[in-house]
Amino acid sequence: MALKILITGGTGLLGSSLCTKLLQTGHDPIVVSRNAAAARGRLPSGVQLIQWQPGTERVPREALEGVEAVINLAGENIGAGRWTTSKKQAIRQSRLSVTRELIESFQKLSQCPKVFISGSAIGYYGPHGDEELTEASPPGHDFLAEVCRAWEQEANRARELGIRVVTLRTGIVLAREGGTLPRMVTPFRLFLGGPLGSGRQWVSWIHIADAVGIIQLVLERTTVHGPVNLTAPQPVRMEEFVSILGRVLKRPSSLRIPAWLLKMALGEMANLLLTGQRVLPARVLQEGYQFRYPKLTEALEDLLILTR
Repeated sequence: MALKILITGGTGLLGSSLCTKLLQTGHDPIVVSRNAAAARGRLPSGVQLIQWQPGTERVPREALEGVEAVINLAGENIGAGRWTTSKKQAIRQSRLSVTRELIESFQKLSQCPKVFISGSAIGYYGPHGDEELTEASPPGHDFLAEVCRAWEQEANRARELGIRVVTLRTGIVLAREGGTLPRMVTPFRLFLGGPLGSGRQWVSWIHIADAVGIIQLVLERTTVHGPVNLTAPQPVRMEEFVSILGRVLKRPSSLRIPAWLLKMALGEMANLLLTGQRVLPARVLQEGYQFRYPKLTEALEDLLILTR
């Protein structure tokens, strides 16, 4: 059944791929953007665009009329620049304010959306060493864990309106068009690739095709609610990740980048790279989701084999 779906953060890596998939499967995506004209060039034709300035105006009524699902992916990029005090405030507020304003808009509707799918991240769990983490695992206590916990709490307010709520605890999304992978590939092409820090930290990754596939599953399957880990079923250690990446690119992967250097260059944000979580997608496996790319080698070959 075709759904009318409102998307925030629709011009990002995950959002734009999701829009393409939704169009292909007969849905009607509507993207709200701060700059609708600029967003047009980053989205496939067929996506309706509506201008919205969060924090300065309400969500336009025409954006929500008849909408059956809302997918909230908006948020400041956590990997861009050092985590200064102002940057950390922007990371937190960009997530909470948009989510809060969406729910306040739902409260004014005569008929609410049936489902609210809102972003989160595996940073919710904080560093956990080798422990396997599922959606039932408790939150951590560092900055990102606090942001994710508050973000999910804000999203869950929609339950009071009878809306089904799903929060997406997203891992590292691998895609050829942007995100983490192209930044990792660059030093390998210069024969400078290698693990970060000890290399023993876990990397919980997911191919973008599976990330989009899982979002579509939770969108259409009404039995799914609560947190969902958006990760592949086989996380790997950093040293294994770079070893596989090196083999796929036919480049060496032995030049280790020491932790002290990352901390000097990136400050607190270096902790994001030097610690990790071993996250398993227990909820979607329970629902029977079949991963197209459950193994890292297959995922990287699909994304990089034609570009090496």
